[in-house]
Amino acid sequence: MTAQQLNLCTGSSKKITVAIYSIGDLEKLSGIKAHTIRMWEQRYGIVVPRRTDTNIRYYEDSDLKLLLNIALLNKNGIKISKIAKMSKEAIAQKVAAISEVNFEYDTQLDALTISMIEMDEYKFDRIISTNIRQIGFEKTMLEVIYPFLEKLSLLWMTGSIQPIQEHFISNLIRQKLIVAIDQEPFPRGSKVKKFVVYLPEGETQELSLLFMHYLLKSRNHQVIYLGQNISMFDLKDTCKIHKPDYVFTLITETFIQRSIQEYIDELAEYIQPAHMLLSGYQVVVQRVNSTDTVSVFGSLDETIEFLERLP
Repeated sequence: MTAQQLNLCTGSSKKITVAIYSIGDLEKLSGIKAHTIRMWEQRYGIVVPRRTDTNIRYYEDSDLKLLLNIALLNKNGIKISKIAKMSKEAIAQKVAAISEVNFEYDTQLDALTISMIEMDEYKFDRIISTNIRQIGFEKTMLEVIYPFLEKLSLLWMTGSIQPIQEHFISNLIRQKLIVAIDQEPFPRGSKVKKFVVYLPEGETQELSLLFMHYLLKSRNHQVIYLGQNISMFDLKDTCKIHKPDYVFTLITETFIQRSIQEYIDELAEYIQPAHMLLSGYQVVVQRVNSTDTVSVFGSLDETIEFLERLP
């Protein structure tokens, strides 16, 4: 059983819909093994599962939130016997204090997961803003947000989080990216390179495209940002107007009507003399060819290495 909805009947014959979780969901989200969670239940009564009419154990949002906070404290050296004696308010305060001073990888991911599950914008902003002050925006994206997004993707695929939680946190990250892009000065100088960045029709993974916008602008390159769901004809018109040096896109979804290689071959002719830059899961899986006019990047690291080599 994965995270799902349970309809409960009240005395007034109204149904209340709540999110429910299996112990497997709790294990994936918290990183605490299922047998350890059961032991904590029996020994300390930390979380107490409910049961359906068919006697299946399940947990609710409040159980998940509490366990996530407890897991973070326990991973940071606080014994479970001590945590069991703390109030929920004391647990929350301790978690907040640790999140602000502990920059270890696991602690940051756990704290961001809690902010997503609780849909707590203040908690998310405090974690990310502290990281930005300490290590800068680019490193925060690479060392904190991207690993968190990888964890989020796994939780999404296994059904351990709700769609609204994923939308909530994605939009907060999007806001941070837009602010960071806006804070970078407009590029100046005769040697400024011009980039058109876009997503093809059907592509919706805009966070990575926005980060590319930031990377380019922070390196004093001019960016014509078209966003998502752009047709080839609109892209061709844009290239006629702006005459870019490079065109960058990401392809993560499978094309239905033709192969990605066919799309790229046609695209390369449309945007000449601009150089095509490609990345994304499907580009790698379908083994799109690099040519004199097309460069394929298998990872974000390869993309950044290319940017570092530009004048």
